[in-house]
Amino acid sequence: MSEKNRDEKRTARERLAVEREKQKAAERRRRTLIVGASVICVLGLAAVIGVIAANAGKEKKSGSGPAVAPSGARGKDSLAIPVGADSAKSTLTVWEDFRCPACQAFETAYRPTLHELADAGKLRVEYHLVRLIDGNLGGTGSLRAANAAACAQDAGKFRDFHDVLYANQPKETDDAFADNAKLIELAGKVPGLDTPAFRSCVNDGKHDSWVDKSQAAFQTGGFSSTPTVLLNGKDVYRELTPAKLKQLVEQAAQG
Repeated sequence: MSEKNRDEKRTARERLAVEREKQKAAERRRRTLIVGASVICVLGLAAVIGVIAANAGKEKKSGSGPAVAPSGARGKDSLAIPVGADSAKSTLTVWEDFRCPACQAFETAYRPTLHELADAGKLRVEYHLVRLIDGNLGGTGSLRAANAAACAQDAGKFRDFHDVLYANQPKETDDAFADNAKLIELAGKVPGLDTPAFRSCVNDGKHDSWVDKSQAAFQTGGFSSTPTVLLNGKDVYRELTPAKLKQLVEQAAQG
């Protein structure tokens, strides 16, 4: 065999060895990628399971049981808490959130007029409690405060506690009402409200699902902001003043 042929065979063997080494390296990379992808999938699945579990927990905290309406609630699905006489010829429907600054401003401006007209038997106010701010800013203060207010309704103390909540409303971004202990502390400002039954109702979230149901009705009704104020079914919030409200209610009362 000539020297040239031996060199060509040796070169061919070397090329074959190099090619086999490349194939082995490629196979090692492929196995590494498969294992890595498997780990990523497992981690991803674990993350998804974690998110689902976390959300399930949050949903349960929002009220996973049946909707329990507070005592005396009225209207469709018993979602309205009434203040004032059933015989009143005018009804003011108010959708509100206890964390909402605009709701506090409305209550501060209109409270004397609402109390006067309701006490005179000329106006019935129907309050619908929602948790809009919880959804917009996070937290549970709207829900917790609404549940506590419903508990106050069970005790026949809704209006007084309602007014106390707005008088002590934290800043919109401060989720202070998420603390049941804070709500129970405020209940102490209403004579006779801070009882074992009230505390149990607040801490157990007795009306949480009812509040969630009210929030769903708010969204289904096409409302987008709080307060939403309707006088005898007509949206009047932007054109109303306390004096105008009193005039309209007095006119209706006179027939």
